[in-house]
Amino acid sequence: MDTIQAILNASMREALSPQTAAVIIAVIGLNVHFGFTGLLNMGQSGFMLLGAYGFAIPIIHGWPMALAVLVGLGVAFAFALVLGMPTLKLRGDYLAIVTISAAEIIRYVGRSSILTDLTGAAQGLKGAEYRGPFASLSFFGDGDFTLLPFNYRDVADGAMWVRLIGLLLLVAAVAGLVYVATRGRREGMPRAGMIIAVLGAVSVLLLLFLAPVTAAGTGVNGWWFRVVNWVLVGLSALAVYLLARSPWGRLLKGIREDEDAIRSLGKNVFAIKMQALIIGGLFGALGGMLYVLPASVQPDSMGRTLTFFAYTALLLGGAATIFGPVLGTVLFFTARIFIQTAANQWVPGSWMNDQQAQQFSFIVVGVVLMLLVIFRPQGILGDKRELRFNV
Repeated sequence: MDTIQAILNASMREALSPQTAAVIIAVIGLNVHFGFTGLLNMGQSGFMLLGAYGFAIPIIHGWPMALAVLVGLGVAFAFALVLGMPTLKLRGDYLAIVTISAAEIIRYVGRSSILTDLTGAAQGLKGAEYRGPFASLSFFGDGDFTLLPFNYRDVADGAMWVRLIGLLLLVAAVAGLVYVATRGRREGMPRAGMIIAVLGAVSVLLLLFLAPVTAAGTGVNGWWFRVVNWVLVGLSALAVYLLARSPWGRLLKGIREDEDAIRSLGKNVFAIKMQALIIGGLFGALGGMLYVLPASVQPDSMGRTLTFFAYTALLLGGAATIFGPVLGTVLFFTARIFIQTAANQWVPGSWMNDQQAQQFSFIVVGVVLMLLVIFRPQGILGDKRELRFNV
């Protein structure tokens, strides 16, 4: 049981990681592109990298942090305009090729030795050079503490039966949450939104009860970085929820399903696509800024692999849903760490070393995603009716 507890603690730390929250925001932007509008954008990492550079470089040169955030968003806005003007008339594979090429151009420009004094080239920019203004805003202090002080160790000295009961309750809460989120709304369940909120809060509390996370108040992976990132995740999800319920959001879904029908109603399809590209790109830039706060701006860390991870998380949680990007991203990164830690704990080192365990975790997650796409292509929270794409 102690081994299982160690695996749970490692998984919980990854689930609450500030970088996991940052990727969620980028996936929310990708959901605006692909899930709601049907734009096959394969270059979301380019928006993230531009946001990171636009945020870090001004701070290194002495600019205020608020102005640096505006610069990061402004650079992403300009990139969306330059990228969208010649490409938004393309569909399907053609748009994917152009966007992934544009993101790769951004990455190679960032790692170019000509710009070493500006971007740090392939070595990147050290986080210590730009995270100071953000860390100075913290009111959590420097000491270590546990977010939920009351946990399994406070009940019967952490006996096994306490953790087993907690796990059963957690599984029941998550199963109920998924059921209400996927079927409750379609079947007209009364107060489905309130039930989802309650079950979600109960699930989070049970997770923190079973796998308490202790961290510094203002360290690189401290609670200040985590709380700010997760608050921004909630605000981003709320913003997309309000946009999706607006007339503009219904236009996005109409374009995704049949843009010729929307065009026949006199709507400017190109302008709406451009707006979606910009909004999703701004979410990507914000995610890029938050992604590098506890780390460094290294161009190769935000390449095409990160875009593929974002698509994996989106398909896992469910495209064109509000909480699909959140659930899918958390599950993707948590499952990878869960498998990797379990392999390190239970598989002898003579069979599989740490590096091989990390590779094995990606293989297992990939196989699970393949099975999900085959047997439940809409994802965990998705709806089959949302899979009608005009690409």
